[in-house]
Amino acid sequence: MKAFHPYFLPILISHYQKDADEILANMDRLYPEIYDSSFASSKNPIDKRLSFSAYFLAMIQCLDEKGESYEKIRQVCLQVAFDFVQPKNGFQRLIKKWPSYFIQTWLGKLLIQNLKKVAEKPGHPDGFVARIITDKNTTHGLGYGIDILECGICKQFQKRNYQRFTSILCEVDHMTTSLAGLDMIRQGTIALGADKCDFRYKIKN
Repeated sequence: MKAFHPYFLPILISHYQKDADEILANMDRLYPEIYDSSFASSKNPIDKRLSFSAYFLAMIQCLDEKGESYEKIRQVCLQVAFDFVQPKNGFQRLIKKWPSYFIQTWLGKLLIQNLKKVAEKPGHPDGFVARIITDKNTTHGLGYGIDILECGICKQFQKRNYQRFTSILCEVDHMTTSLAGLDMIRQGTIALGADKCDFRYKIKN
């Protein structure tokens, strides 16, 4: 939990100067209730996202119980996410853009095949179920895309009856994709009622 504090606390202070420490303490209290520690043994790499999303959910629950509106909670969440994903120096900026070049190399294609082997096997009953797409005809020539067939974050939020907030985290995908030098093309998300979350990408011009 403490590893998340540097990303959450500054934003909380900017919005709730007097209450920020109390909110963070409540988040730390809620986090073990939300995050199932058995996810740590999951061999599906996508399930690793559930630790961070659990801390987001802890913040959302605290702010909701504080009486904040949906839009206010969304604003705070996106500010935290923006700060988290932003590269802090030139080297990090380069690393974040690296996948858009690497993905089309022979080594990148090999890693995609390895990802396909592990990511398509459910690692936890409450985790993600995914399908890796390698057909260039359906991935805008890139040879890489993902369909999320079961969303671990949706399951996590639904267990706490906070599913109405899940789509906020879907917005973060656009941030991370842009920083990677890619445009994301998505038709729908499970959080908003689609039968899958489809991730397709184009290299930025």
